[in-house]
Amino acid sequence: MLYKPTIGLEIHAELKTITKLFCNSKNNPDEKNPNVNVCPVCLGHPGTLPVINKEAIKHTLRVGVALGGSLADFTEFDRKNYFYPDIPKGYQISQYKYPLVSGGKLCDVAVTRVHLEEDTARSTHEKGKNYSLVDFNRAGVPLMELVTEPDIVSAEQASIFARELQLTLRSLGVSNANMEKGEMRVEANISVSPNDTFGTKVEVKNLNSFRAVERAIVFEIKRQTKLLEKGEEVVQETRGWDENKQQTFSQRAKEGSEDYRYFPEPDIPKFKISEIPEFSFNELKKSILELPWEKRDRYRNEYGIKEDDIEVFVQDSVLGELFEEVARAFSNNTKSIQVASNYITSDLVGLTRRGGEGAVANITPKSLTHLLEMVVESKVSSRGAKDILAKMFHDGGDSRVIAEKGGLFQTSDVGDLERVVEEVIQENKKVADDFKGGKESALKFLIGQGMKATKGSANPEVLKEVFLSKLV
Repeated sequence: MLYKPTIGLEIHAELKTITKLFCNSKNNPDEKNPNVNVCPVCLGHPGTLPVINKEAIKHTLRVGVALGGSLADFTEFDRKNYFYPDIPKGYQISQYKYPLVSGGKLCDVAVTRVHLEEDTARSTHEKGKNYSLVDFNRAGVPLMELVTEPDIVSAEQASIFARELQLTLRSLGVSNANMEKGEMRVEANISVSPNDTFGTKVEVKNLNSFRAVERAIVFEIKRQTKLLEKGEEVVQETRGWDENKQQTFSQRAKEGSEDYRYFPEPDIPKFKISEIPEFSFNELKKSILELPWEKRDRYRNEYGIKEDDIEVFVQDSVLGELFEEVARAFSNNTKSIQVASNYITSDLVGLTRRGGEGAVANITPKSLTHLLEMVVESKVSSRGAKDILAKMFHDGGDSRVIAEKGGLFQTSDVGDLERVVEEVIQENKKVADDFKGGKESALKFLIGQGMKATKGSANPEVLKEVFLSKLV
């Protein structure tokens, strides 16, 4: 029997604000020392009162506008009651009945709601110790939660959605959304069924990478399918993901909304979004620059470059800006623009992935444009261009100066190349005879030796013609 998976996601993202959601303690995800960015409010001391962070509200509403959601008119905060050591007040201030955003869509997946809440503290459990430690630096940090409809049918689709949301949050400037730092966290609700009715939902937490999202969903679909095939029931529960064992494990029975005893937060006034001019849809829309899907369309229409290249530039804004500046310098020269795209997405990206000293910041648009002009005009060879680019990456400098100092300008002078060809043939008589005897591959070897002798500065096409003139 074929079982149909149904998946919905709950994604939390820490918002980029100067201070926390309800107090003036610093919101600094890079703080290494525990319990530094704290105050009586975020520590839940009796008698303290929360004051809402206006920027956090604005960030959440801008996400709603980008996703095409409906912005709330009336909204309020609620108390979500549960006890855990990382909840200093014994409850979490969140939103239940009246979220800031309702509806919307991303990657053809419908969004149910986007709301705002405070983050919890961070608990650590050292192996072999009989106690846990709590760091309250994160407690009270503004946390946006996005909930999707159960529209997702595969692990791959779930991963694509999460990646696109991360990119959207970064494009909006509302969150760094680094999963490895816990700034973006994904929870998946998964069920399988032999028909169009929903099966029993299982929530999987602790998904701190896109790979973990995919693997956990794949595992859970298989686990639930096996249970149903054996005639057993799937238990509604919350499960964790064990990265080492590559499997989910039971944590606790799944809570419902009634378990949290939601009620309106009495210490924060209710308010109407429509009464705040800067929160109007039109004002928020003005603050949103180009979104990822809009940028993809523009790159296709303006530059006609490969889809893979487009994705590199959309994912990496630094490389995207570098490409656009070079493309503008080439105006409407399609060939030069495509050469620029190829060099950035292959050679330059390769340099960044290999690591070592160097940075894209060392390469100015002007110097890169000069290099690519030399490539298009055949003034430097492909090999020479790679060497020049590597030098620029590690040390900076102007490409033309590097080419001059390194003797990397391409030689097309037949007289100069004839001397090189004669030397190569003299040193490789057997290979030359092999070519004369009909072995076509021998010519490639000879040309390679010629390029080596000229340190990559020979024009390969001219070099080939000279070899043929001497050998045929």
